[in-house]
Amino acid sequence: MTQARVSAENSRNIGAHDEIVDIVGIGFGPSNLGLAIALRERNAIPGNTPITSTFVESKPEFQWHPDMLLPGATMQISFLKDLVTQRNAASDYSFLSFLHDSGRLPHFINRQTFFPTRIEFHQYLAWAADRVDADVRYGTRATTIIDHPDHFEIELEGADAGSVRARNVVLAGGLTARLPEGVRSSARQFHNHALLSRLAALPETTRNAFVVVGAGQSAAEVAHYLHEQYPGADVHAVFGKYGYTPADDSPYANRIFDAEAVDDYYGSSAEMKARMLSYHRGTNYSAVDLSLIEQLYEIEYAERVAGPRRLFVHGGSALAEVQEEPDGVSVRIENRLTGAVEQIDADAVVYATGFTSMPLDAILGDLYAAPAPVDGARVTRDYRLRTTRPTAGGVYLQGGTEDTHGLTSSLLSNIAVRSAEIVDSIAAGLHTRERELVRSV
Repeated sequence: MTQARVSAENSRNIGAHDEIVDIVGIGFGPSNLGLAIALRERNAIPGNTPITSTFVESKPEFQWHPDMLLPGATMQISFLKDLVTQRNAASDYSFLSFLHDSGRLPHFINRQTFFPTRIEFHQYLAWAADRVDADVRYGTRATTIIDHPDHFEIELEGADAGSVRARNVVLAGGLTARLPEGVRSSARQFHNHALLSRLAALPETTRNAFVVVGAGQSAAEVAHYLHEQYPGADVHAVFGKYGYTPADDSPYANRIFDAEAVDDYYGSSAEMKARMLSYHRGTNYSAVDLSLIEQLYEIEYAERVAGPRRLFVHGGSALAEVQEEPDGVSVRIENRLTGAVEQIDADAVVYATGFTSMPLDAILGDLYAAPAPVDGARVTRDYRLRTTRPTAGGVYLQGGTEDTHGLTSSLLSNIAVRSAEIVDSIAAGLHTRERELVRSV
């Protein structure tokens, strides 16, 4: 080995001893779990220089929407769009490997479906998180990223307070529940993201009624769940559409979630990007599986026939007034088409009103500026954020890239391929860094 090569290797070893890892992943949900698996599999290939990593996760253990693991709720994507299969069909971390390891593979095959329940898919994700055995600092939140000449310093609070240093950062902070303007979360008014926990802690239910706000899949699932779990209660679904809209999961429309579609979308004009998002919003936003729509309609119709009425769907409507009281919530529902107003005395109001992406300025400070740079997209094709000034390493985004990379930005569909693209980009950057160190010796 040449002296120059020894110096380059020593530089990486010195960084390791100084606890400078190659990657710090912020957030350890499905996206960075997929990244951890891609790293583990890449590092296992003979001849590859290992890429070191650590992850920071605010939750106390691996979790994926635990308060929406409703009985019978199924995934809206095929199990083949798991953490690995589209990148490495022979991976030991696939959903099929999980089924085999769990002793359920033949039983799942007999179900003749591509769509596991959400509870089972959560089990798969937890199994993969345990199997990959990544270095994860649970119960810890990253608060600030500080740029240094040769690394990033990430300040932490919580169980593992202090800081970590890394050559690259991958942000996968997930989504934050969004409530309507003026609504504050309380024991009787809350986002569906906290549904099961909040229902378990709900004060005494004396009014025997619930209001669910929203027109998407989660809103419909919540309405159906409440109707089943509280057989003595009325359920009022409120949304601005005239009726629930079926999700478009037809084969051609689903191509918008293919890995190749990211290339097409990224290279298109701003006008075409906006047009594609508008055309295909029905694949993901404010849309409901047709089978669930039909179930709800059958329930409502059966109650019209034989009574008693417990499910009420208020289309073209909105909450005109919400007044929280000691024993419940008084709600005025206004039909925006007719002007008619109905007063409902409810035990709780559940808002299935969507999410917002992780605010980048809060954690990146002056490294981040919005809107996008005028000289090009704010995120490169390999998901690297264009920071306000050059940095020694990269800041990569897993989520919050719908404007540049399309509808797969915050969804499970493209995790396997996206993880590989980020790993390849980081590996290339580290290799370039080594070459520069060799030349400088």
